[in-house]
Amino acid sequence: MSESREFQVSYQDVEEARQRTDDDSIVKRTPVERSTSLGEMTNSDVFLKMEHLQWTGSFKTRGAYNKISQAVDRGIDEFVAASAGNHAQGVALAATECGAESTIVMPETAPQSKIDATRGYGGTVELVGQDFQDAMSYAQSMAEGTEVEFVHAYDDPDIVAGQGTLGIEMYENCTDVDTIIVPIGGGGLISGIATAFDQLSPETRIIGVQAEGASTVHESLNKGMPVTLEEVDTIADGIATGGISEMTMDIINSKVDEVVTVTDTEIATATLLILERAKQVVEGAAAASVAAILSDELDVSGEVVMPLLCGGNLDMTTLRTVLIHALTNRKQVLRLRVRIDDSPGKMADLSEVIASHGANIHNVRHERAVPELSVGEATLVFTIETQGAEHADTIVEAIRNEGYTVEGIDSRSESVTE
Repeated sequence: MSESREFQVSYQDVEEARQRTDDDSIVKRTPVERSTSLGEMTNSDVFLKMEHLQWTGSFKTRGAYNKISQAVDRGIDEFVAASAGNHAQGVALAATECGAESTIVMPETAPQSKIDATRGYGGTVELVGQDFQDAMSYAQSMAEGTEVEFVHAYDDPDIVAGQGTLGIEMYENCTDVDTIIVPIGGGGLISGIATAFDQLSPETRIIGVQAEGASTVHESLNKGMPVTLEEVDTIADGIATGGISEMTMDIINSKVDEVVTVTDTEIATATLLILERAKQVVEGAAAASVAAILSDELDVSGEVVMPLLCGGNLDMTTLRTVLIHALTNRKQVLRLRVRIDDSPGKMADLSEVIASHGANIHNVRHERAVPELSVGEATLVFTIETQGAEHADTIVEAIRNEGYTVEGIDSRSESVTE
């Protein structure tokens, strides 16, 4: 944890932010629930901090309100921000609550549900660019030379202090917590939370988690300067900023114990697990914290551990994609390519083999225009619902025992797997 020195954000700043946001109509005190299922999987005592149940569906309202309420007191009445979705909603709600106007620049790729929600909270939305960095550059240019105030998603002491109120709350929820796991995009959230815990419980281990396709912390710390990715590639759009700031890097370097990365497959698997076991729908950024405790990179055995579910703004199209990905990884959705003699009855024969083993066929496709096939041959591509990996292996073996050549297909990439 930190040595004794000054940072741009102090614990007193976090406490003052707590006082400004101490209104349940602005910031809720979100619940914590023990997960016995995750506890058994990780040999630990797991408490899920359910910040996805916050107003706007994420923690972002905390920082936005702390920033905007102070600016409004100084006479500012118009704000602009850039966001992939969650910060957008927090800024829109905070500005509306303070009687101010807000314009939010979002990437053209932002989920429609987040665009609609931002407008619903009173924000004006402009869609610019393909990613967060494009949107941020445009938003900053809108504020230059005007009286409009730019509200940065993470590189702002008032934003970080506001997010730190969540750290106070997490400590009050569980004063004996050994480890907390916090998702990292730009680093504002973990910086605020770490600042709170550094004062309240310095012995608590602070673990950050990034998506593998948007990981910048390790390289930034190694180089001693913030590193920005030209492109990010992750289903966890809430932490897909592709960069941190000097301020957040400084706090992470001094107050965070470790930063781990997780893959999109691990995030998708965790999203499904949280849905099944905790009965909660969360976005990829939130599921990353659970993915971390399930990964080989982090050992929480014997500890009281609190993964932060930081947001729940997951549109249904993305949810469908994530669930298919996770179910495919579990082999509960199985795609098979079977080579056949192209003669009547083969599809019926194979369907009977599959059905006889208790699997459900979602669809089947007949392919003849495949270069490696001989004249008179074809392939059948089945999408099958199974009970899991063992059941899937039994079905594949049964098809082979009938004399067919069969291969598994990774439905996420169309690549063939043995």
